[in-house]
Amino acid sequence: MSGINRRQAFQIAVASGLAATTILADSADEALAQAASQGVTPTCRLLLVNDIYKMSEVGGRGGFARLAAIARAERAKGVPMLYAHAGDMYSPSLMSGFDQGAHTVELLNVVAPDVFVPGNHEFDFGKENYLKRRSEQKALFMAANLRSADGTQLPGHEDRKIFDLGPLRVGVFGVALEQTPLMSSTAGFKFSDEMTAVREQSKALREAGADIVVCVAHTDFARDVEIFRSRQVDVLLSGHDHDLRLIYDNRVVMVESGEEGEHVTAIDIYATIADVGGKRTVTWRPSFRTIDSALVTPDPEALTIVKKYEAELSRELDVKIGVTTVDLDSRSATVRSQEAVIGNLIADALRDSTGAQVAITNGGGIRGNKQYPSGATLTRRDVLTELPFGNATVMVEITGKDIKDAIENGLSQIDSRAGRFPQVSGMTATVDIKQPVGSRVLSIEIDGKPLDPAAKYTVASNDFMLTGGDGYTSLGRGRTLIGKTDGTLMANVVMGYVRKLGTVQNKIEGRIVQK
Repeated sequence: MSGINRRQAFQIAVASGLAATTILADSADEALAQAASQGVTPTCRLLLVNDIYKMSEVGGRGGFARLAAIARAERAKGVPMLYAHAGDMYSPSLMSGFDQGAHTVELLNVVAPDVFVPGNHEFDFGKENYLKRRSEQKALFMAANLRSADGTQLPGHEDRKIFDLGPLRVGVFGVALEQTPLMSSTAGFKFSDEMTAVREQSKALREAGADIVVCVAHTDFARDVEIFRSRQVDVLLSGHDHDLRLIYDNRVVMVESGEEGEHVTAIDIYATIADVGGKRTVTWRPSFRTIDSALVTPDPEALTIVKKYEAELSRELDVKIGVTTVDLDSRSATVRSQEAVIGNLIADALRDSTGAQVAITNGGGIRGNKQYPSGATLTRRDVLTELPFGNATVMVEITGKDIKDAIENGLSQIDSRAGRFPQVSGMTATVDIKQPVGSRVLSIEIDGKPLDPAAKYTVASNDFMLTGGDGYTSLGRGRTLIGKTDGTLMANVVMGYVRKLGTVQNKIEGRIVQK
């Protein structure tokens, strides 16, 4: 009877690729939705982690042992799976200051990802260390916009690859952060435009017969959105922003899994595969699971390795250097957006050790991401947790205009909580972040007097910023009085300052006043 809607039978391909489940539905998309809701075995699975630095769990969540447990359990389910790490691991952490990230490789190799895209922190210890860590790691490195300085492909790297996940041909490519040279030690490497790589790699994979195109990227949120809206890829697995984020518009998926392995995202893909007029036709639908690491038991093999490294650290680091009578807050959202007590402490230590008139340090270099209550004991471990990069203290002589330019740069990306936000000492700045970038500084005073644009001032900072890191190019315009090879390790400077104080009593003083 023509007036009756006859439901069709759809074959949903399942994990083995050798069997299918029949579902009655009015369309392939409805059939896939039913399959996901009814617990039908998915065709394949994508698993994402990104930005994990701390080897141990904190508060029963995160860390490499819980991550290994999740990855091992997902693999044991027997669904064809692509496990991806979207970058940032070798640094910064307590142990990375000693072994330049070797422990993270050992821990991740317990249940190794299939694909690893290097984040900006993979380059913190330079080219030689990056290539050494790469040679130790089991995962395939992918970054289509990363080359050696001479333009050649790096050893052990691929731009793209098609993975056969059950019956599906999943094309994967990697994209590194183009701005990495502003954030890390990238001499010997060349980073190119992310979107150019996205267009070229997506086109190549589709022409090679990929059913689904997946981009694994270590890119910031603004670039993530651009990739998402370009419709060049089907799935974007991203890192860098430390966001727990899932966006799906019934066409493109964009996912990021937060930070520290606290959560891991699983994307179960259900697909119908048909031959229509001699052409392979694939219809697919994702289903999402955010796996909370607090709900799993740490992997025993990885946990044994973690305990070994923790024992080594404890012997060196659990030494008291002082106490605090004020609350200290090193959470990223604090040190990257406003004057922070711990930022004042660190900047004061830089100025004290050098005798500079002013100190400026980047909030993104403060990495503990934790709170210390009043009365807490401070140890070497705490300082190295906060300052894990191994940066040296430097001092320059620059003009007042250069100082203003430095503060303008520090405020230029405050909306995205970029690491360049300035923590300062010896100066006060009144700012209006609602104003256009480059015009946000209303006034600056040094030693109680208005800043003289033509006068010269001594400024303490760190060697990363001196070489233009986080966009602080104005610090390098003047005369270097203490360079990297002459400066003291920044963490040691802060340890010595806390020991000298005995009791930390810093407070918010209106050093950065936001109108």
